Amino acid sequence: MKYKNFEDLPVWNAAIEFALGIFDFTAKADFRGVGDLKSQIERAAVSISNNIAEGFERGTNNDLIHFLYIAKGSAGECRSMLRMCERSNKFSNFKSEISNLILRSESISKQLNGWTESLKNSDIKGIRYLNEKERQKIQRNNEANEFDREIKAMVEQSARERHEQRRQEREGHDSHT
Repeated sequence: MKYKNFEDLPVWNAAIEFALGIFDFTAKADFRGVGDLKSQIERAAVSISNNIAEGFERGTNNDLIHFLYIAKGSAGECRSMLRMCERSNKFSNFKSEISNLILRSESISKQLNGWTESLKNSDIKGIRYLNEKERQKIQRNNEANEFDREIKAMVEQSARERHEQRRQEREGHDSHT
């Protein structure tokens, strides 16, 4: 796994920033007369980062996928409420801010979707299942991949050098004739 802490995850950080943006919006806008919308959108926004964190800490890909889907659902819930605000005359002074928040929630949903799809295609069941034998296997694979990258880079560098040497030889030959 590339990240050791959920706090390092770009999507978790995006979710935190999104929730802070929601709190800024709800602090400025007048939510009187629209039921529990303010509380609901704030709770849904906080739910995104919390479910990413909970799934990450569970230690299995199945749990992580489950909680990422919940987080994605919460992002959709926020987007639905923002779309309602977008259509309401009550929030007409906040069109730009609402549009920005919608884009941010869409971005989070796309990131969560990409992550879940990659987890579904992973051979690793999760950190909870990584015993020493599995860790060594992964390390050997990573070392082999790194070796392959190094060899490929050396071959490419050698080809560039040969190409440059031939070009210089042609230029030297052309200048003598």
